[in-house]
Amino acid sequence: MGERGSNVEDGTEAFPWHLGVFDAHCHPTDTVASQGQIRNMKARALTIMATRSQDQDIVRQFADRHLDERLVVGQLQGPGNGESPCQVIPSFGWHPWFSHQIFDDLDPSYSKMEEPDTSSHYKAVLLPCPDDEFIRSLPEPRPLSDLLSQLRQYLQKFHYALVGEIGIDRSFRLPMHWESGSEAARDESLTPGSREGRRLTQHRVHIEHQRAILKAQLNLAGELERPVSVHGVAAHGILFETLRETWQGHEREVLSKRERKRRSSAAAAHQADDDACQSNTRSPESWTAGPKPYPPRICLHSYSGPSNILEQYLNPSIPAIIFFSFSCLVNFSERTEKAVEVVKAVPRNRILIESDLHSAGERMDQLLEGVVRSVCEIKGWSLIEGVTQLAGNWRHFVFGDDRAG
Repeated sequence: MGERGSNVEDGTEAFPWHLGVFDAHCHPTDTVASQGQIRNMKARALTIMATRSQDQDIVRQFADRHLDERLVVGQLQGPGNGESPCQVIPSFGWHPWFSHQIFDDLDPSYSKMEEPDTSSHYKAVLLPCPDDEFIRSLPEPRPLSDLLSQLRQYLQKFHYALVGEIGIDRSFRLPMHWESGSEAARDESLTPGSREGRRLTQHRVHIEHQRAILKAQLNLAGELERPVSVHGVAAHGILFETLRETWQGHEREVLSKRERKRRSSAAAAHQADDDACQSNTRSPESWTAGPKPYPPRICLHSYSGPSNILEQYLNPSIPAIIFFSFSCLVNFSERTEKAVEVVKAVPRNRILIESDLHSAGERMDQLLEGVVRSVCEIKGWSLIEGVTQLAGNWRHFVFGDDRAG
């Protein structure tokens, strides 16, 4: 099949959809009616995120309908031929905007004999302390243990599912409760639970509570060896420290050039002995395989952090593989010098692209093409080189396949 849906307009290079374009982060479950557009999309696959109680099972429904695991090996893990319909990779998790709806019953100080009531919970996790009227508008909080149990069930159902969207957000404020009569006028096509244009209050979720909810989900992802998609806004330093705490004590040993040379010489001198006893030794992979308290691969979605934080994430001692995803909506709505410099600085095998859009269809394809063109221009890649590289990066992130390099 040829370049599906590609056009040459105003002399621009035709877009090579046939090579496979993969959305690393999107939210079509916010507009369930757009689900019917997925099979007509040019993108090869959408990595769709859950965020709150109302959309976890909707993500499951999308995956039941649009993920054919028989096609994963040929069409997603491999180059494929581009003729199969767009597939969905589900992600399940609890976004920091909704973390206040969870109470941490895994905290050692928690006692089931003194389960917090709704009022005391929200007064503990929201800043400034909310009044009773606002608390009455909030849902009954659910225990973190229940959330993790639900996530585990979804992840075990879908072998290729991720954990996401999770993270930390210092700037978000809770929306006002629905005013009398206004809820009846809300847009029924949108999945409930989001802001939907409501005015914002002054209330924020305590950072330590966000960290606790995030770390619990990171630990589960590590246990089940699943990649994660992470949200970080106005909290780049805190987010890095939270992630670092999960892999602390598991860092890779980083050798100097002199030490690498010395060990290489010693290894060559003892090669015969090594060969003789190879059957009685374990490979480095076997030493490191298995569940860990940190995820194997992490995507920082629509990354907007400064370059010094970027350098921290690229430290070779970090045992997790860190990817950086970019979108038109967040990173290139106005192409700033900062965004250009960050894209230039990210290694070619760590870049992902995303739409971060709330509905599937033509607009999502347009945003994906736009961000691919922007990244290719900044990196000095041809479209064929860039689309091929980005597809390989997505496969590495989702499946752990790093053959793209």
